[in-house]
Amino acid sequence: MGHEQFTWASLIPGLSSLPPHVSNGIIVSVILLVIVILGYAQSKRKEDDILPDDRLTFRNVLELMVEAISDLVEQTMGPRGKEFMLIIGTLGLFILFNNLSGLVPGFLPATDNVNTTFACSLTVFVMTHFYGIREHGLNYVKQFMGPIWWLAPIMIPIEVIGHLSRPLSLGLRLFGNIMGDHLVTGIFFMLIPLFVPLIGMLLGTFVALVQAFVFMLLSMAYFSGAVAHEEH
Repeated sequence: MGHEQFTWASLIPGLSSLPPHVSNGIIVSVILLVIVILGYAQSKRKEDDILPDDRLTFRNVLELMVEAISDLVEQTMGPRGKEFMLIIGTLGLFILFNNLSGLVPGFLPATDNVNTTFACSLTVFVMTHFYGIREHGLNYVKQFMGPIWWLAPIMIPIEVIGHLSRPLSLGLRLFGNIMGDHLVTGIFFMLIPLFVPLIGMLLGTFVALVQAFVFMLLSMAYFSGAVAHEEH
C-alpha cells in the first residue's frame, strides 16, 4: 500500500471514509458553528452590560470580527450592504477558516480542492442572479441585451459568457492560490523543518487572509451590479 498522509479527520468515526476536502470542510463548519453558538450565548448573557470589557475576551474577538466584516460590506456596497451581510460573512468566514486550517499539521483545507471552491463560487453565481431577478423582475434580463435593442444578438452571447466566467474565475483563483501556498509550506517543512517554515506559515496566513478578502470583494461587486439601478 502507498503512503497515506495523516489527517485529524481519520480519527473521527464517520469522517474517515470521506474525501479529505469534505471531512475537513465539515470539521471547519462545526468549529464555526460552535463559535457562533458560544458567541451568541455570551452576548445574551451580557446583553445588559453597558461598559465593554477592559481586556481581550472571546466575546470581544467575535465582536471585532463581525464589525470588521459589517464595515467592509457597508463601505463597499453602501446602505444596502446589510442585506448581504449574512451570505458575504458566511462565505468569507468559511473560506478564511478553511484557508488557515491548511497551516495546521494534519489538516487538508477544503479550499485546496476545486469541488469546494467551485461550490462557493457557484453559490455566489446563483445568488447574484436571484438578487437581480428579485430586485428588477423580468427587466433584469435587459442588462444582457446592451443599450440598443438591435445589438442584442451580439451582446447576449458576450454577456452570458462574461457571467459564466465569474464562477470559473472565482473558483480557480481561490483553488490555485491555496493549493500553491499549501504545497510550498509543506515542501518547506520537509526540506528545512526548523525556522524557515515559520516564514512560510506567516506568508500562508497572509495568503489566507488576502484570498478570503478578494473572494468577498468580488462577490460584493457582483451583488452590487445585480441590484443596481441605471440612472437616466
